[in-house]
Amino acid sequence: MPYATDNPSAGLLIKTVTRDPAPVNATGATRPAAHGGRMDTMTGTTRPAPGTTALDPALAARLKRSADGLVPAIAQQYDTGEVLMLGWMDDEALHRTLTTGRCTYWSRSRQEYWVKGDTSGHFQHVKSVALDCDGDTLLVKVDQVGAACHTGDRTCFDADVLPLGQ
Repeated sequence: MPYATDNPSAGLLIKTVTRDPAPVNATGATRPAAHGGRMDTMTGTTRPAPGTTALDPALAARLKRSADGLVPAIAQQYDTGEVLMLGWMDDEALHRTLTTGRCTYWSRSRQEYWVKGDTSGHFQHVKSVALDCDGDTLLVKVDQVGAACHTGDRTCFDADVLPLGQ
């Protein structure tokens, strides 16, 4: 099993226990777009529909997804608490994140999976993943290597701090 559960009533704490990449599912197949999946243009495959990946069914049942089948995933530096970025995960991206120990997201603009750091070299090494009390947001604690933001800033929240009291 790719995760351990601590105190389910306070949210699900998921700890990766393996760093070996896993196939999309046992056969390496994905669900066709005609059956609710979405095209992954990077690989030319379809994005699996919720509940059709190798993600543990008990965990998949707890996720509350957007209409697009996505869950927001907040990346946070594990040792300082610094909030780094917000990305989106579907069941397959979460499964890949849990089994590889590297953050995998679904790009809403490019309609493809992406592993943080594969092109930029700015890796996110997963330390833990927690599901919030409502099941609609993930908190991914990572060891960030380099910038988290695509602009080159350390975080996606460095550049535009809004004034209070106005």
